[in-house]
Amino acid sequence: MTKMRWTDNHCHLPDDLDIALELVRTAKESGVHRLIDVGTSLEHSLKCITRANEIEGVWATAGVHPHDAKDGIEGLGELATSPKVVAVGECGLDYHYDNSPRAIQREIFAKQIQLAHQRELPLVIHTRDAWDDTFDILDFEGIPSKTVFHCFTGGPKEAEAGLQRGVYLSFSGIITFPNAPELREAAALTPADRYMVETDAPYLAPVPERGKQNRPAWVTLVGEGVAAARGVEVETVAAESWATASTFYGLAG
Repeated sequence: MTKMRWTDNHCHLPDDLDIALELVRTAKESGVHRLIDVGTSLEHSLKCITRANEIEGVWATAGVHPHDAKDGIEGLGELATSPKVVAVGECGLDYHYDNSPRAIQREIFAKQIQLAHQRELPLVIHTRDAWDDTFDILDFEGIPSKTVFHCFTGGPKEAEAGLQRGVYLSFSGIITFPNAPELREAAALTPADRYMVETDAPYLAPVPERGKQNRPAWVTLVGEGVAAARGVEVETVAAESWATASTFYGLAG
């Protein structure tokens, strides 16, 4: 068993508890000892909280993804009071798919920023093809002191804009894709205490597992990709991202 310790900062465990338990078990064998199971709707957030209460090493978030913004967030504040909820989100803007009207996306994103402030919880952001509006809403509402762009897909320009605002960046398996040089540039310039790693499982399996269903155990491969981009040893990325996740979510180190 590896001596490196990893946190999968963002994943989506399956509803089947037996399968979820097996994924967590194999993750721990790879050194992935903490998983953040991220909510994307009211119903899904409740399932994440239930799993977090049942599986050691798993924590939950409560949030409404921009795809589901049209359904509102009534009841989300109550879910966010659970002791195993460590953040609000994922929330934000997705102008690529536009599964909810953009005006509704902006309204629901703003409300979840407000909820993070009210509950004094970190904020997990999903943004796609919507950088300008994302930054505008954050600036207007006030950026929670612990805010992360999950599955960061920008380049150096977007990274600098976020870092200047005090946000954190979370890198996924995309860091290993051959067609992501600007993302690797962004990873290289991010301070050691401002980045985390994630799988976004079951999506975005990293090289060399592309085409397969992603799993939390493979956050180690993401870490290798970040290490290559930053020009450091993978052990350094494991230690730095573990420490950052500990601080960001208030978890024991």
